[in-house]
Amino acid sequence: MSPRKATIPRSALLLAAALCATGALTGCQTLAEAASASGCEGTGSRVDDLKSYGILDSRPRGTIEPKGFEDLDAGCWEDSGDVQLYADRTYVFPGDKADVTRHYRAAAERAGWTPSPATRRSSKNADQPANLCFTRGGADDAAMLDVYFLTREILDAEGSEAGPEFGTGAGYRVSVTASADGSATGCQD
Repeated sequence: MSPRKATIPRSALLLAAALCATGALTGCQTLAEAASASGCEGTGSRVDDLKSYGILDSRPRGTIEPKGFEDLDAGCWEDSGDVQLYADRTYVFPGDKADVTRHYRAAAERAGWTPSPATRRSSKNADQPANLCFTRGGADDAAMLDVYFLTREILDAEGSEAGPEFGTGAGYRVSVTASADGSATGCQD
Protein backbone atom coordinates (compact mmCIF):
# COMPACT_ATOMS: atom_id res chain seq x y z
CA MET A 1 0.00 0.00 0.00
CA SER A 2 1.46 3.34 -0.92
CA PRO A 3 1.06 6.25 1.47
CA ARG A 4 -0.81 9.35 0.40
CA LYS A 5 1.39 12.38 0.65
CA ALA A 6 0.54 14.69 -2.21
CA THR A 7 -3.24 14.75 -1.92
CA ILE A 8 -5.52 15.41 0.99
CA PRO A 9 -7.91 12.53 1.70
CA ARG A 10 -11.53 13.54 1.84
CA SER A 11 -11.99 12.89 5.53
CA ALA A 12 -8.65 14.38 6.54
CA LEU A 13 -9.81 17.98 6.34
CA LEU A 14 -12.26 17.55 9.20
CA LEU A 15 -10.03 15.18 11.13
CA ALA A 16 -7.01 17.49 10.93
CA ALA A 17 -9.04 20.36 12.33
CA ALA A 18 -10.20 18.20 15.22
CA LEU A 19 -6.68 16.99 15.99
CA CYS A 20 -5.25 20.50 15.88
CA ALA A 21 -7.96 21.79 18.19
CA THR A 22 -7.55 19.01 20.75
CA GLY A 23 -3.83 18.24 20.43
CA ALA A 24 -2.67 21.26 22.37
CA LEU A 25 -5.14 20.57 25.16
CA THR A 26 -4.69 16.83 25.55
CA GLY A 27 -1.09 16.20 24.58
CA CYS A 28 -2.17 14.06 21.60
CA GLN A 29 0.54 15.60 19.48
CA THR A 30 3.16 13.46 21.19
CA LEU A 31 1.17 10.37 20.15
CA ALA A 32 0.98 11.61 16.59
CA GLU A 33 4.70 12.36 16.59
CA ALA A 34 5.39 8.84 17.82
CA ALA A 35 3.18 7.36 15.09
CA SER A 36 4.88 9.46 12.43
CA ALA A 37 8.21 7.77 13.19
CA SER A 38 7.01 4.76 11.20
CA GLY A 39 4.55 6.75 9.11
CA CYS A 40 2.18 4.72 6.98
CA GLU A 41 4.50 1.73 6.80
CA GLY A 42 2.82 -1.45 7.99
CA THR A 43 -0.70 -0.01 8.28
CA GLY A 44 -2.28 -2.05 5.46
CA SER A 45 -4.08 -4.56 7.70
CA ARG A 46 -5.48 -1.76 9.86
CA VAL A 47 -6.74 0.06 6.74
CA ASP A 48 -8.37 -3.23 5.67
CA ASP A 49 -10.12 -3.32 9.05
CA LEU A 50 -11.56 0.15 8.41
CA LYS A 51 -12.68 -0.86 4.91
CA SER A 52 -14.63 -3.78 6.37
CA TYR A 53 -17.10 -1.63 8.32
CA GLY A 54 -20.52 -2.32 6.78
CA ILE A 55 -21.70 1.22 7.48
CA LEU A 56 -19.60 2.37 4.51
CA ASP A 57 -21.90 0.42 2.16
CA SER A 58 -25.13 1.33 3.92
CA ARG A 59 -27.16 3.97 2.12
CA PRO A 60 -30.75 5.12 1.72
CA ARG A 61 -32.67 3.73 -1.25
CA GLY A 62 -32.11 5.80 -4.39
CA THR A 63 -28.59 6.88 -3.41
CA ILE A 64 -25.99 6.78 -6.19
CA GLU A 65 -22.21 6.83 -6.37
CA PRO A 66 -21.31 9.88 -8.44
CA LYS A 67 -18.86 9.64 -11.33
CA GLY A 68 -15.30 9.73 -10.04
CA PHE A 69 -16.35 8.44 -6.61
CA GLU A 70 -17.44 4.91 -7.53
CA ASP A 71 -14.90 3.11 -5.39
CA LEU A 72 -14.18 2.95 -1.69
CA ASP A 73 -11.34 5.37 -1.00
CA ALA A 74 -8.99 4.08 1.70
CA GLY A 75 -5.43 4.42 2.83
CA CYS A 76 -3.04 6.18 5.11
CA TRP A 77 -2.43 9.90 5.24
CA GLU A 78 0.56 11.53 6.85
CA ASP A 79 1.18 15.21 7.11
CA SER A 80 2.68 17.50 9.74
CA GLY A 81 3.29 14.63 12.15
CA ASP A 82 -0.25 13.27 11.94
CA VAL A 83 -0.64 9.72 10.66
CA GLN A 84 -4.27 8.84 10.03
CA LEU A 85 -6.00 5.88 8.43
CA TYR A 86 -9.22 6.35 6.52
CA ALA A 87 -11.88 4.58 4.50
CA ASP A 88 -14.71 6.54 2.94
CA ARG A 89 -17.43 6.56 0.34
CA THR A 90 -19.09 9.48 -1.40
CA TYR A 91 -22.75 9.38 -2.38
CA VAL A 92 -25.49 11.58 -3.79
CA PHE A 93 -29.03 11.21 -2.45
CA PRO A 94 -31.88 12.55 -4.61
CA GLY A 95 -34.17 13.33 -1.66
CA ASP A 96 -34.15 15.36 1.51
CA LYS A 97 -30.93 15.63 3.56
CA ALA A 98 -32.97 14.81 6.68
CA ASP A 99 -33.61 11.33 5.20
CA VAL A 100 -29.85 10.78 4.95
CA THR A 101 -29.41 11.89 8.56
CA ARG A 102 -32.16 9.57 9.82
CA HIS A 103 -30.78 6.61 7.85
CA TYR A 104 -27.22 6.89 9.16
CA ARG A 105 -28.20 7.72 12.72
CA ALA A 106 -30.21 4.47 12.86
CA ALA A 107 -27.67 2.38 10.92
CA ALA A 108 -24.74 3.53 13.06
CA GLU A 109 -26.50 2.89 16.34
CA ARG A 110 -27.60 -0.59 15.14
CA ALA A 111 -23.96 -1.34 14.30
CA GLY A 112 -22.74 -0.34 17.76
CA TRP A 113 -21.38 3.14 17.10
CA THR A 114 -21.73 5.64 19.98
CA PRO A 115 -23.09 9.05 18.95
CA SER A 116 -21.19 12.18 19.97
CA PRO A 117 -22.95 14.68 22.25
CA ALA A 118 -23.65 16.95 19.25
CA THR A 119 -25.11 14.03 17.29
CA ARG A 120 -27.32 13.14 20.26
CA ARG A 121 -28.51 16.76 20.49
CA SER A 122 -29.27 16.84 16.76
CA SER A 123 -31.48 13.76 17.11
CA LYS A 124 -34.02 15.77 19.09
CA ASN A 125 -35.15 17.27 15.79
CA ALA A 126 -35.20 14.29 13.44
CA ASP A 127 -36.63 16.38 10.59
CA GLN A 128 -33.47 18.50 10.31
CA PRO A 129 -30.39 17.39 8.38
CA ALA A 130 -27.20 17.20 10.44
CA ASN A 131 -23.60 16.15 10.12
CA LEU A 132 -23.11 13.09 12.32
CA CYS A 133 -20.17 11.76 14.30
CA PHE A 134 -19.85 8.48 16.18
CA THR A 135 -17.04 6.60 17.89
CA ARG A 136 -16.35 2.94 18.48
CA GLY A 137 -13.72 0.70 20.03
CA GLY A 138 -11.11 1.28 22.65
CA ALA A 139 -7.37 1.03 23.03
CA ASP A 140 -5.65 -0.12 19.84
CA ASP A 141 -8.84 -0.26 17.75
CA ALA A 142 -10.57 3.11 18.24
CA ALA A 143 -12.38 4.46 15.19
CA MET A 144 -14.51 7.46 14.34
CA LEU A 145 -17.44 7.56 11.89
CA ASP A 146 -18.40 10.83 10.22
CA VAL A 147 -21.34 11.40 7.91
CA TYR A 148 -21.29 14.89 6.48
CA PHE A 149 -22.74 16.84 3.61
CA LEU A 150 -20.34 18.05 0.94
CA THR A 151 -19.98 21.64 -0.08
CA ARG A 152 -18.23 23.16 -3.07
CA GLU A 153 -15.51 24.37 -0.65
CA ILE A 154 -14.80 20.86 0.64
CA LEU A 155 -14.61 19.41 -2.87
CA ASP A 156 -12.39 22.28 -4.06
CA ALA A 157 -10.05 21.90 -1.06
CA GLU A 158 -9.50 18.23 -1.80
CA GLY A 159 -9.12 18.81 -5.53
CA SER A 160 -12.26 16.85 -6.45
CA GLU A 161 -14.62 17.64 -9.29
CA ALA A 162 -18.34 17.84 -8.55
CA GLY A 163 -19.90 15.97 -11.47
CA PRO A 164 -23.43 16.51 -12.74
CA GLU A 165 -24.83 13.98 -10.23
CA PHE A 166 -24.19 16.47 -7.44
CA GLY A 167 -26.78 18.72 -9.05
CA THR A 168 -29.46 16.02 -8.66
CA GLY A 169 -29.40 15.81 -4.88
CA ALA A 170 -27.41 16.07 -1.67
CA GLY A 171 -23.77 15.00 -1.89
CA TYR A 172 -22.44 13.46 1.28
CA ARG A 173 -19.60 11.33 2.58
CA VAL A 174 -19.45 8.39 4.98
CA SER A 175 -15.98 8.21 6.51
CA VAL A 176 -14.33 5.89 9.04
CA THR A 177 -11.00 7.12 10.41
CA ALA A 178 -8.50 6.01 13.03
CA SER A 179 -5.10 7.07 14.24
CA ALA A 180 -2.25 4.93 12.96
CA ASP A 181 -1.10 4.13 16.49
CA GLY A 182 -4.56 2.96 17.58
CA SER A 183 -4.98 5.71 20.16
CA ALA A 184 -8.43 7.02 21.00
CA THR A 185 -10.06 9.38 18.59
CA GLY A 186 -13.07 11.53 19.19
CA CYS A 187 -15.59 13.79 17.58
CA GLN A 188 -15.19 17.51 17.62
CA ASP A 189 -18.31 18.90 19.26
